[in-house]
Amino acid sequence: MTKTGTILVVDDNKAILTAAKMLLESLFARVITISNPNIILQTLHDNPIDVVLLDMNFHAGINSGNEGLFWLSEIKKTDSTLQVILFTAYADIDLAVRGIKEGATDFVVKPWNNEKLLETVSSALRMKTEQNSGQTTESDTEIVSKDSGMFWGESKAMQDLRKLIIKVAKTDANILITGENGTGKEMLAREIQLLSNRKNKPIVSVDMGAITETLFESELFGHVKGAFTDARNDHEGKFEAANGGTLFLDEIGNLSYHLQAKLLTALQRRSIVRVGSNTPIPVDVRIVSATNRDLKQMVANEEFREDLLYRINTIHVEIPPLRERPEDIIPLSYIFIKKYSSTYDKHDLKISLEAGEKLKQQPWFGNIRELEHTIEKAVIITDGTTLSANDFDFPEHVEKTSSNENTTLEEMEYNMIRQAMEKFDGNLSLVANQLGISRQTLYNKIKRYKL
Repeated sequence: MTKTGTILVVDDNKAILTAAKMLLESLFARVITISNPNIILQTLHDNPIDVVLLDMNFHAGINSGNEGLFWLSEIKKTDSTLQVILFTAYADIDLAVRGIKEGATDFVVKPWNNEKLLETVSSALRMKTEQNSGQTTESDTEIVSKDSGMFWGESKAMQDLRKLIIKVAKTDANILITGENGTGKEMLAREIQLLSNRKNKPIVSVDMGAITETLFESELFGHVKGAFTDARNDHEGKFEAANGGTLFLDEIGNLSYHLQAKLLTALQRRSIVRVGSNTPIPVDVRIVSATNRDLKQMVANEEFREDLLYRINTIHVEIPPLRERPEDIIPLSYIFIKKYSSTYDKHDLKISLEAGEKLKQQPWFGNIRELEHTIEKAVIITDGTTLSANDFDFPEHVEKTSSNENTTLEEMEYNMIRQAMEKFDGNLSLVANQLGISRQTLYNKIKRYKL
């Protein structure tokens, strides 16, 4: 392999500098190491540097990471195109995430894995080379929208989220996505995959709340032939299926405490053991998790393992509810109008001003999913080319009440059905099963409550 480029390694530990240099000389034409951060700028001035590997702390007893962030800022002022990778201890990952927000390309945790370090710096060198040759011509907006179903909208909250996702998607950091039902957590997970270095590898989705305890290990880790009664063949689990790519753990807050320990073990060891086997199988997966629950509160209630939360929560992003970004409601509505106009052969549909105002005034407790269902019903109902306010028939939303307030049986039933429909994305068979009623009874109640 032809060695190209120059990397600068900055760390006050000379043993680390020696080890890093020996490893990186297999990739770079030149490796420069310095132990004093005060000569960073002079070194950059005197040498054509492509990549900087920068420690976060330089003085014994000081672990704030502020030194690393300061020098990151100084380096980016000197040359904004320089690729800076942060060196950090596992306990300081939060600082590294902050560094990514402030312009770092990626981070590497000490003690490092040689293969992981080489892969990270190689990716950074490739990005720098493309910048120098002018090959990277797409703007951030184009990168995000290309081959993606993600709708970012115009609201400040979503644009801020978009900027963060562009930065963190390129890393291998585990990401926790939170937000209310229907906000698009799985779609965001797939957007992260598209923007990552793993985009050519699979993304495998698992509904953690739908897996029973007896099938958990078989589904996630696989099994060998004869492991149990119906195990007639070897079976590849979700971890193996996602190897090299992304494993999306949806509704992770619904995973039982007992099973959380088994998941944690696989994440810590970076390997799995199939049911009925004793042979560890190494796996390389990036974990993206999602939940609508408050995991920190669950930790406080001893319902969720704190050590597992640290593992999946390297970077936390929250999707704001639709009612907090009303400027996105009409553009989203037209996306769904286009979709269902084609489905139901009703073209050139528009939304009247009155109908638009009505849509913007709704609380949208079901968020984007509820808006989509609402638009679909309106497209079906309308006889004209303009969706009027009368085409949108909203039930009265029942506000959540505290335990000391009176709630009618009808309000409780309405909330239970709506929540179940949101949870199972409108799958009426699953909703009926969850509520313990027949499909016909469910149909009648949906009609009654205009859900």
